[in-house]
Amino acid sequence: MAAALKRTPRLAARLFSAAECEYCASKAHPAQHYTARFCAKEAFIKALGQPVSLREIEVRRAPDGRPTLSLTGRAAEYLGTRQVQVSLSHAGDYATAVVVIY
Repeated sequence: MAAALKRTPRLAARLFSAAECEYCASKAHPAQHYTARFCAKEAFIKALGQPVSLREIEVRRAPDGRPTLSLTGRAAEYLGTRQVQVSLSHAGDYATAVVVIY
């Protein structure tokens, strides 16, 4: 992700919301945080089983610090009344996310 962001500076704005960009940019190693959020978006799309835009999925932080997903457009429509949980983890050059829809 670090190399992709360096090579294509507008990539962050195309994949992430302004709030996500602001959050990641505020960190010492922004690429780790961008990567974890990208993983969460991909995991959500796979768990949902429907194609949606990455921009319709925003990773936010709850007041207690845990990650949450905010959905718009078709992502919100396809999710319907179901609930979603997300877990993020990153260390060094690696990141992962798990999304459960129930």
